[in-house]
Amino acid sequence: MRRSLVMALVALVLLAFGFIYFALDPSSSSLFPQCVFLSLSGYKCPGCGSQRAIHALLHGHVVEAFKFNALLLISIPWLAFCLFAETQRVRNPRLYVRLNPPLLMWLFLALVVIWWVLRNIFDW
Repeated sequence: MRRSLVMALVALVLLAFGFIYFALDPSSSSLFPQCVFLSLSGYKCPGCGSQRAIHALLHGHVVEAFKFNALLLISIPWLAFCLFAETQRVRNPRLYVRLNPPLLMWLFLALVVIWWVLRNIFDW
């Protein structure tokens, strides 16, 4: 019972955020936070452009979303699959274990760091 209540609340919060990101453009609204790292250093962090990418995705503009933050767009299917595996953790523990080995987590961290460096070198 408690788990289903938590899942319902998470779904409700995600739905609310989805509506906000659909209705308001992060590029022109002061409601959305600005990147502190970009403001202080002048360099983009790995997450820069994510809010605009989500807004573009919700409007069906996949190419535009890719231009805002390619790593986010590429990561969405993997993150969705990991979330599914988390919900099935009790019923199918082998799936969860296979999706969360330490090596995969380190590889994903390396991918984020590589993305961070390359997007600043090539101004992506």
